[in-house]
Amino acid sequence: MSRALLLLVFVGLFFVSLMIVSNVAINFHISTYGRKEGVAAMLVVTVVIAGAFVFSRFSFGYLAGFYLFAMMAGYFWFNIFGTLGYDRRVALISAIASIVLFLAPVLLITRPARRFFTLPHAVLDLLPACIFLLSAVVFLLTALNGVRLAGLTDMYKYRATLHHSQLFEYFVGIFYGALLPFTFACSLARKRWLMLLALCALSLLFYTVTLTKVSLFVSSLLIFFAILSAYFEARAAVILSLLLPTAVGLLARQFNSDIAFEVFGFLSFRMLAIPSISLDHYYVFFADHPLTHFCQLSFMKGITDCPYSDQLGVVLANWFRLGNLNASLFATEGVASVGALFAPISALVCGLILAIGNNVSAGLPKPFIFVSAATIPHILLNVPLATTLLSHGLGLLFLLWYVTPPDYFEQPAVPVARQIWRRFGRGPPNKFTGRNVLPAAAEQAGSFRE
Repeated sequence: MSRALLLLVFVGLFFVSLMIVSNVAINFHISTYGRKEGVAAMLVVTVVIAGAFVFSRFSFGYLAGFYLFAMMAGYFWFNIFGTLGYDRRVALISAIASIVLFLAPVLLITRPARRFFTLPHAVLDLLPACIFLLSAVVFLLTALNGVRLAGLTDMYKYRATLHHSQLFEYFVGIFYGALLPFTFACSLARKRWLMLLALCALSLLFYTVTLTKVSLFVSSLLIFFAILSAYFEARAAVILSLLLPTAVGLLARQFNSDIAFEVFGFLSFRMLAIPSISLDHYYVFFADHPLTHFCQLSFMKGITDCPYSDQLGVVLANWFRLGNLNASLFATEGVASVGALFAPISALVCGLILAIGNNVSAGLPKPFIFVSAATIPHILLNVPLATTLLSHGLGLLFLLWYVTPPDYFEQPAVPVARQIWRRFGRGPPNKFTGRNVLPAAAEQAGSFRE
């Protein structure tokens, strides 16, 4: 199936999903009743912008850009069917310009960065084990203060009783944003199945000390991305990574059961619709409230006066009474910081920043980039870019890509235990050469791999 056909199928299913959401999520200020004008033009604009993903080459920006394009397409829908009053025409023009200017650098800037330093292959082989051990130690130290098991319905109630240090919160964000996906991708590329199993188990164990959905589902997400990368071309895999959840959500909607409603609510509503709905509410709120001028960033609060003392998600939650409305870079670095008029310029700058990921990952295998960045698009849908770079590990992931030598994946994998034995193993010396027999035998065994 061609990419163009996949895109058309996705756009069709996506808008069907949004239509169902619009009929059941009236509390979020959406209604399709009696409104049809503008739908055809919105569909045309969406399909035209989607055409960029037919012809562009795969890169990290392709992956991140497709998810943010889907979020913006959702906003095009809610711009028509939203019930709150503000200048929706100006907002729509701002949104279209923002996604176009954002996609230009993330899809077109793909020149490889010059690598002045790369990690030795032996260090990269040991890195997954080191990251796993570090993460396990952090978990054990945190678990000493107590662990708690709770179902999804009680998760939020018991999470409020958890008290962790700021350092632990930063580590968890970086672990799920960069360390776990990168380690998973390295182990997958080297076919280290036990390490993959250990990483998934550790990720699930973190649920007992964090009580977050991320802890429960990130392992499934990584496995899902790994399967897609194994059977599909990279760009098709990106499209399918959203198309398949959309289809599953719609299929679940056809069944009348609590589990089916939970699946539809998670995939079609929380994952796909909420980021777009949040952007709509940011346009509403900042149409007649003071802009932040980036004062929501912690390092800016000491430089400039900020009209809001709480985080923006909390500010909008208090205003609309819809829960914490965290949002993407288009809402935070864009609408909230500089307003609808200058939001496209902010989107262009954000696109240029994310294009750095294209530069530092160029030359690495496409499946490796796809899997190691699996969680980042989902984070970008709900978190400002600055927070994603610092608190969720995107900046660290860029660094890890930069120091990963492209030829690392061309060499046959050598078991970690054998590498340690080569370096530290001891055996009886050969009476003719004086060399230790066991390390020499291990070296010879490694030379015959494939």
